[in-house]
Amino acid sequence: MDDLEKAILISFDESGAIDSVLKSQAVAYSQQIKETASICSICIERLRVCNIVQVQFWCLQTLHEVLRVRYSSMSHEEKSFVRNSVFSMACFEGIDDKNNSVRVLEGPPYIKNKLAQVLVTLIYFEYPLIWPSVFVDYLPHLSKSAAVIDMFCRVLNALDDELISLDYPRSAEEMAAASRVKDAMRQQCVAQIVRAWYDIVSMYRNSDPDLCSGVLDSMRRYISWVDIGLIVNDAFIPLLFELILVDGLPDQLRGAAVGCVLAVVSKRMDPKPKIRLLQSLQINRVFGLVAKDSDSELVSKVAALLTGYATEVLDCSKRLNSEDDVGVPMELLNEVLPSVFYVMQNCEIDTTFSTVQFLSGYVATMKSLSPLREQQLLHVGQILEVIHSQIRYDPIYRDNLDKLDKIGIEEEGRMVEFRKDLFVLLRSVGRVAPDVTQVFIRNSLDSAVASSADRNVEEVEAALSLFYAYGESISDEARRTGSGHLRELVPLLLSTRFPCHSSRLVALVYLDTITRYIKFVQEHTECVPMVLAAFLDERGIRHPNVNVSRRASYLFMRAVRLLKAKLVPFVETILQSLQDTIAQFTTIECTSKELSASEDGSHIFEAIGLLIGMEDVPLEKQTEYLSALLTPLCQQVEASLLNAKIQNSEESPAKIATIQQIIMAINALSKGFSERLVTGSRPAIGLMFKQTLDVLLQILVVFPKVEPLRCKVTSFIHRMVDTLGTSVFPYLPKTLEQLLAESEPKKMVAFLVLLNQLICKFNTALHDILEELYPKIASRIFNIIPRNGFPSGPGSNTEEIRELQELQQTLYTFLHVITTHDLSSVFLSPKSRGYLDPMMQMLLYAACNHKDMVVRKSCVQIFVRLIKDWCNKPYGEEKVPGFQSFVIETFATNCCLYSVLDKSFEFRDAHTGNDMEALKLFYRASCPRTPASSGNQNFVHQRVLALCVYNIPVVIPWISRCIFPEAVSLT
Repeated sequence: MDDLEKAILISFDESGAIDSVLKSQAVAYSQQIKETASICSICIERLRVCNIVQVQFWCLQTLHEVLRVRYSSMSHEEKSFVRNSVFSMACFEGIDDKNNSVRVLEGPPYIKNKLAQVLVTLIYFEYPLIWPSVFVDYLPHLSKSAAVIDMFCRVLNALDDELISLDYPRSAEEMAAASRVKDAMRQQCVAQIVRAWYDIVSMYRNSDPDLCSGVLDSMRRYISWVDIGLIVNDAFIPLLFELILVDGLPDQLRGAAVGCVLAVVSKRMDPKPKIRLLQSLQINRVFGLVAKDSDSELVSKVAALLTGYATEVLDCSKRLNSEDDVGVPMELLNEVLPSVFYVMQNCEIDTTFSTVQFLSGYVATMKSLSPLREQQLLHVGQILEVIHSQIRYDPIYRDNLDKLDKIGIEEEGRMVEFRKDLFVLLRSVGRVAPDVTQVFIRNSLDSAVASSADRNVEEVEAALSLFYAYGESISDEARRTGSGHLRELVPLLLSTRFPCHSSRLVALVYLDTITRYIKFVQEHTECVPMVLAAFLDERGIRHPNVNVSRRASYLFMRAVRLLKAKLVPFVETILQSLQDTIAQFTTIECTSKELSASEDGSHIFEAIGLLIGMEDVPLEKQTEYLSALLTPLCQQVEASLLNAKIQNSEESPAKIATIQQIIMAINALSKGFSERLVTGSRPAIGLMFKQTLDVLLQILVVFPKVEPLRCKVTSFIHRMVDTLGTSVFPYLPKTLEQLLAESEPKKMVAFLVLLNQLICKFNTALHDILEELYPKIASRIFNIIPRNGFPSGPGSNTEEIRELQELQQTLYTFLHVITTHDLSSVFLSPKSRGYLDPMMQMLLYAACNHKDMVVRKSCVQIFVRLIKDWCNKPYGEEKVPGFQSFVIETFATNCCLYSVLDKSFEFRDAHTGNDMEALKLFYRASCPRTPASSGNQNFVHQRVLALCVYNIPVVIPWISRCIFPEAVSLT
């Protein structure tokens, strides 16, 4: 063993016993040898005499690298030497024809694969111009032994992987080389290679099935581009089917033959000859194979053949135009579809085949047919069977899905995503064959109820999910009237009590399905008692699973919103049924459970509010119902507040949580009462809400720093503004003072949002309150918000800065609401005057520089309104001293003119229209056509002229037309 061989062995060592320094030296030495000019001779000599596989691999790898990198610079003699040596090795010959030479083909598979890669590299550079006979020369050697045949297959496989196959990205140069090689092979040797494949498989099918499997796998790769007549003939096709159908042969060999037939089926061709080819295969011969062990590799391959065959037939039928031409493909499709449906439900399908895509394509062919034929109706039913089987949950996840642990959450998310395309397919089927679909759903529900206990949950859930998803494919009118079998299906759904209703999945989809078809109940009032029972008994609100119960509350509220006119006779019954649910809502046990934002259980109070808030309910009953709900809740709050004055509020989190629940309940309850009812036709109801507001506002006094309670009370105030209207005014001054006591950014944001609602609701009626509040708001906000923007760069995205940015954004909205509701005089009150300048500077900076164009637009609109309000005095009188000069010299110059001339200004942008509106407005408002204003006019004219001369001339006529239509042309 010389130094190179030792170095190679050391560099390949993975035991960890070799010193890292020594290993690095060995790698460096090996690399140094690679750089020598005679490296090809060194490698070939080692391959001739050395049987150490590490050395063989290194030599072959080095040859491969040298050929790829240095081929163009190699001498003719060196290329010839490498070519002859490599070819001799591949043909199981000694390199120098000496008997003592090492045979590389006796090495392990990875050595033979590397040798094949080296030979393919030579083919890449030399075939057919330099070495045109490589394949023809190789074929006679196949008779030597199975080892040579195996090597030939490896060369063909490597040629496909390295050059021909389109499964890998190729450069333009590689694509050109692949075309060159394929064209030459077609002309020269493909027919001989195909003949060799046939002879080898025929000879070795019984004695060496593994070798035959390798030959067929190589052949499969080449079928896509060789002359199909070489394969599809009276010799080869019978041989392939014989291999497939003979039971005694190994599954690997039979599967390889199936792969070749699939390659024939998948070959790109014109539709008419393709149909003739597919018809000639008589594919029905393999239908029976899929009924065997569904887990076997052979069945999986046959399944892939059948799905691929069906896909190709369907594709051909789409590409054929005349009905006569379509007849044969439809016959072939009808023949294969039952087996395809069986495969879809019972076998492992190749991942490259999309069940949904194929079935959607087939369903699309039915859309032009009316009515459907018997065969197609049968296929529709089988498609529905496929969908039904695919959407079923695996029973092994039943407990996980019920408890909704981590595994359950993952499985539910996976199935939701997986079902999307299947439900799209279901809706397509439902549109093509609604009657068949509805009957299938009805039968699925019937069989699900009767199914065994170990499958009952998944069967019922799948059947209900089908019914739910089908609802998207029909119109509101069809759901309302109950077209077709829906007239039977919806009552069946409402009246059925599934044995597995305790399952979370079943209960949820059951309630969702009822809600989807609730319009049917609106039309068929005889179903109202059944709907109420489904929501109010253990299937809904009384379900033991809290997630189901809360979902039921939310869906019941939606049902009430739609059906409330039909529910008046049932109000008393509903309220009695919900008494314990209402009581439980504010218990400590209930409040201790984790609440979700959308389904926190308060929707049951909203449903009750919708029911008792109708004018159809007599006043006496309405008062009685509302009092029965509000009085105990308010008493509970008053008791908690009384106790809290004695105890430290932080020591009673359970009571705080209870108060929170009560506020949510009352808030939800009030949504059912309109302002017209509580302030107009039934003021006694309004009085009850005002008394409730009195109680809840005390929470701000007792718990001023408890953020969750503050948020809930603020939300209730929002609700009362809409419900009580102007009746809420007496409560506002004190309430707003209490809310303003906290000046943290997040709390100020909520406070400003409430003020925005009040301003939009009451307009100038809020003037006095706002005049008192604005100075306090301004003093706090202007002290904490930077006037010239926020810092950028590292460390500028903190929670504190984000909160301040949100506050600033809300402040812009607040100022915009004030100015657009004729309340700008608030800024001019004696207490507010001191904040006028910081407000203007902040608005000016935002109007010119804010990165959000919507904010810039809003700030410019504020200036537009202020100009209208404060610059309309005649003969140069100023309502706000200095404002007109500020607008002309600062705002107009910096925001309007400089912005217009900035490169980023887009004349067609809708947002920039506000800049021009402001520019026109300030000119006309601040420069009226009077002698006293001529100085202002001259100033503006000069400013525009200076800017236009300084910047782009193209803007001049545009500004002149927009701003000075009556003035002398600036050009």
